[in-house]
Amino acid sequence: MNIITISREFGSGGRELGKRIADILGFDYYDREIVSAIAARQHLDENYIENVLSNHGWQDIPLTYRRTFAAPSALRTEHVNLLLEEKRVIEGIAKAGKDCVIVGRNADVLLGEEKPFSIFVCAQTDVKVRRCIQRAEGRETLSYKEAEQKIKHIDKNRARTRALLTNSVWGQRDAYQLIVNTTDWEIRELAPAVADYAKSYFRRTK
Repeated sequence: MNIITISREFGSGGRELGKRIADILGFDYYDREIVSAIAARQHLDENYIENVLSNHGWQDIPLTYRRTFAAPSALRTEHVNLLLEEKRVIEGIAKAGKDCVIVGRNADVLLGEEKPFSIFVCAQTDVKVRRCIQRAEGRETLSYKEAEQKIKHIDKNRARTRALLTNSVWGQRDAYQLIVNTTDWEIRELAPAVADYAKSYFRRTK
């Protein structure tokens, strides 16, 4: 079984890169699918779960709270329970034993024993802002400054999530097998090269 995990700065194109890599390699792909699985297991609305996990309504929980994850559920908040359910879903994906790409969710750390090929995707701010504006959902319209603030907010929360769940640093260079800067690339042109790199990594580690 080969697992590729994608951690990424918001607006860097990491989600698209992960999907294209999965298509090239014929791997299963997990992103929104993880939210769907949590919703089915918890009998909750997908949009609610996505809002909690993406916008981090639990962000004021002190980082020392990670020590109580094993405590009885009565001591946990609903937000933390969803994070634990997310962890269980990701571990279930690995137990299925199929080659896959998992985007976000700190899967690289949660599945560390599986030795995934972990990628961190980044880009210059102006490129991330432009992509964020172009791909705004629904009727959302963002100014440059609004998009920049959104990127900073989401990335700050991603860093806090990782610290809370894994006691590690989001974006720390030596924590990943590959750092990909998408600034000067079209994702569709970059994906084959990254896929080839991943294949070489798996050959070397077998």
